[in-house]
Amino acid sequence: MIFSEDSRVKIPCILHLVRLGYRYLSLKNEVWDEEANIFPDLFRAAMARINPGLDADDIHRLLVDVKLSLENEDLGKAFYEKLTERSGTRLIDFADFSNNSFHVVTELTCKNGDDEFRPDITLLINGMPLVFIEVKKPNNREGVLAERNRIITRCRNPRFRRFLNITQLMVFSNNMEYDDGSPQPIEGAFYASPSYDAPIFNYFREEEELHLPELPADEDDTVENEVLKDNNLSVIKHSPEFVSNKSPDTPTNRICTSLFSRDRLKFLLQYAFVYVSETDGLHKHVMRYPQLFATKAIERKLDAGVRKGIIWHTQGSGKTALAYYNTRFLTDYFQKRGIIPKFYFIVDRIDLLIQAQREFSGRGLTVHTIDSREAFTRDIKATKAIHNDSGRPEITVVNIQKFQDDPDVVRTEDYDISIQRVYFLDEVHRSYNPRGSFLANLSQSDQNAIKIGLTGTPLLGDDTNSRALFGDYIHKYYYNASIADGYTLRLIREEIATNYQLALREALAAVKLQQGDIDRKQIYAHPRFVEPMLDYIIDDFEKSRGALNDAGIGGMVICDSAEQAKKMFEIFQARQNPKSVPLAGAISTSVDGLLLVAADSARPRYATLQKQANKVKSGALILHDIGSKQERKEWVEDFKAGKIDLLFVYNMLLTGFDAHRLKKLYLGRVIRKHNLLQALTRVNRPYGDFRYGYVVDFADISKEFEETNQRYLQELNDELGDELEHYSHLFKSAEEIQSEIEQVKNILFQFNTENAEEFSRQISRTQDRATVLALKKALLDARSLYNLIRLQGEYSFLDQLDFQKLGQLYRETCNHLDLLNLKESIESSADTTGLLNVALEEVLFLFTKVGEEELVLADKLKNTLRRTREDMSDNFDQQDPKFITLKEELERLFKKKKLSEVTQEEMTANIGALNAIHEKVKELNRQNNQLRAKYQGDAKYTRIHKRLMERGTLSETERSLFEALTGVKRQADDQVLQNTQLLANEAFFEQMMMPLVIGEFQTRQKIKLNPEACRAINRLVVTEYRNEFASGNRTGVQAW
Repeated sequence: MIFSEDSRVKIPCILHLVRLGYRYLSLKNEVWDEEANIFPDLFRAAMARINPGLDADDIHRLLVDVKLSLENEDLGKAFYEKLTERSGTRLIDFADFSNNSFHVVTELTCKNGDDEFRPDITLLINGMPLVFIEVKKPNNREGVLAERNRIITRCRNPRFRRFLNITQLMVFSNNMEYDDGSPQPIEGAFYASPSYDAPIFNYFREEEELHLPELPADEDDTVENEVLKDNNLSVIKHSPEFVSNKSPDTPTNRICTSLFSRDRLKFLLQYAFVYVSETDGLHKHVMRYPQLFATKAIERKLDAGVRKGIIWHTQGSGKTALAYYNTRFLTDYFQKRGIIPKFYFIVDRIDLLIQAQREFSGRGLTVHTIDSREAFTRDIKATKAIHNDSGRPEITVVNIQKFQDDPDVVRTEDYDISIQRVYFLDEVHRSYNPRGSFLANLSQSDQNAIKIGLTGTPLLGDDTNSRALFGDYIHKYYYNASIADGYTLRLIREEIATNYQLALREALAAVKLQQGDIDRKQIYAHPRFVEPMLDYIIDDFEKSRGALNDAGIGGMVICDSAEQAKKMFEIFQARQNPKSVPLAGAISTSVDGLLLVAADSARPRYATLQKQANKVKSGALILHDIGSKQERKEWVEDFKAGKIDLLFVYNMLLTGFDAHRLKKLYLGRVIRKHNLLQALTRVNRPYGDFRYGYVVDFADISKEFEETNQRYLQELNDELGDELEHYSHLFKSAEEIQSEIEQVKNILFQFNTENAEEFSRQISRTQDRATVLALKKALLDARSLYNLIRLQGEYSFLDQLDFQKLGQLYRETCNHLDLLNLKESIESSADTTGLLNVALEEVLFLFTKVGEEELVLADKLKNTLRRTREDMSDNFDQQDPKFITLKEELERLFKKKKLSEVTQEEMTANIGALNAIHEKVKELNRQNNQLRAKYQGDAKYTRIHKRLMERGTLSETERSLFEALTGVKRQADDQVLQNTQLLANEAFFEQMMMPLVIGEFQTRQKIKLNPEACRAINRLVVTEYRNEFASGNRTGVQAW
């Protein structure tokens, strides 16, 4: 029975989209503009309907303008602005969304010169390809990662810029449920916005009741037959697998409903995209699903007359971005009611004001800042909604840190009722005193104002309960969900080594003995205490870089006091550059650290280079009284960019500071209540393949960390009750590590883990893929545990498993799993890869001597190899003698000498040889596709035609052969469509087909055949249908 990507995922998805209101469009008789893949007829009809005042010439000029905007190197920003324009000439009718046209096509080629790719499914809105969907069958090799790697290559290819610029949303699915324990998007259905580099794959978890069985229209059998015939897959019509996969509840169909049902698509196109200017260029972001549902929750609250509430989204989930998205959404919401909104973002620290200003301005808002009570009083008295003259959207960021309480409450009784003030209050779990004048001014200045509180932690507190001040929760997004979605990492708490605790106690005793009974801050800031602490931090940080195999991670030291931070940085400066003047500047760089340790006569060994790369070379001191605001801003940006290794702080940067490379936090003091979680989660942002952020706990010296943590958890439990479980996975404990070791031991129990050769023989006899997958996961977990154990210094755990041996066993397991996948691919004739294809795709280029010329050639060789491999994979007739000859030619070239170990001359020769093969493959594919088009895209009859022509036994013209085969195809397809089970009985199907073949060849086309020739033709036809029925493979019996 058929079990292919098309029958299991693609065709069911297309039919589901048809039920969602998209009309299926066959490409066989369509004409489209291949430069941008816009369908002119659909575009013209839609534009005339949406813009009744436009004539044909106007619409032609509009199409030219649209195509011109796609030429920009702006990630489609100019096009998106045209797309979302709601006055003047419109590309989409957002006022009456049903007035637009919606079509779905398959295999629409994005082609520029020799470079091309074909998304599985493309959605056309008014003839414009705004969405594409890439699907894989479940349990495919490498999961969704395979598609991610491919799309990254395409995104980086400048030849595909136009297609990326017009695309708004991409979906990638292998029709599996999410594996929430996976650090990479391997299983599931993900969505992404386009990028010129590496798109970010986002999870989508539906939160609203969409009534999935009722939402799509009823199935239309006529349309289904049309789709199946157009894709030459009539044979799957009645298969139980195909029927099951048409369910609206499959992962691929679910995400299509969530994103592409009419109301959702309208919302996404209007509000879910933003262009963000960052230090490395322009990026296009799409709403994360918690932001989408929080926005819709705000809408429901406002519709119900509720004007205040709290959004609890855990740290790292994008609360500032959520506020931005809502400036757009709420602007429209109120303008429909004839009201102009005015937006405020309230913070309580200058560094948060600077960060918010940067976030909003980077997203295109005009930002005004206020950091005094007087300025705020003037602003809330103003009745003007927009300050700038250009009419650009804007927001006012207010820092209330220096506001002083004032018993005289400012009242603005004459505020303009056509203006709606909307306040976003950041970090509402702290600092908002109901008895102070700020909240009173906020309430009394405009009693109609909307107040939306934002917090990343539970709302706790004795005197100041935020929920009483700001209302109930509007929307929640917990830490565990954020971890599962890959937006935040779990934390590992590391206790400092016992020998260092003893050294610190001795230093503490020495200081007390020397100084007597003095203030605790002075003791902890004394050089005798600070110096060994700094020794430990630097040594631990450098070892961590080695253990985690990443010299690019950064660290931050949260000091006990500003005095301690200054003294620690002074000692750090003196060590890095003995000639520097202490604290002359708040940034220090090691001169020696910037030089490679190498003898003049020999290149340094790899280990030496790695050790040097792991060295701490620079640091910065971030305190409110050190440096200017601009200097502190530059130091923070340098840290984010990887130019600074360590930050030394006291109170600054503990909240609202996002640096993805910050992976080690040294906690030098007790931080209480909400601020504890805020500080800890500075290291929980995703970075590379990291699964954890690391916190080194110095605060345990004063015996208070655990006590503070217990108090925090108790308050959390009192406030949240059973919702406490949503924060249960914040830390990974020693008990969990021990438990995971036991799980690994249990899975490995049946195998010989002491002898790698015996282990290899045992798994070679294991053909059950699920068993091998479980084994691979256990060994991968063991590798992660090994790094954790080394980092935390829990060396007793290392005795429980031979981790070095397990690494060897992991490689053997991966090799066997690859072999099982390859066998499955060959046995099912799935159109994936053979051994040579795998080798070509994964070849690495390593040169013993690498100069600029070699690198240029290497890139050219890789590109030529990629194009050759892709074109060979595209060939649907891989039993063609010409194709076999080319494949053997490529194999000889590949096996002659590793392509990665070549000289410059050999590389040049290889490029020439590859180019020659590539040109021949291109020509062969061109001839195949030309003939295939004659058969309405049916590869089966193309192959049959070629086999009969190769045999040379027919004396009639090729046109007569085509007419005869076309007649056979028409009748056979009709028979199969009515009853797919005909193909299950080979003898019956062969007997049924014989009269059709004789009738078309001999009776209608007058082609003379002897009985043997009739049987041969019939056998070719039957074999093609049977193979398609058995495997669903339309590219040939044995795919290469």
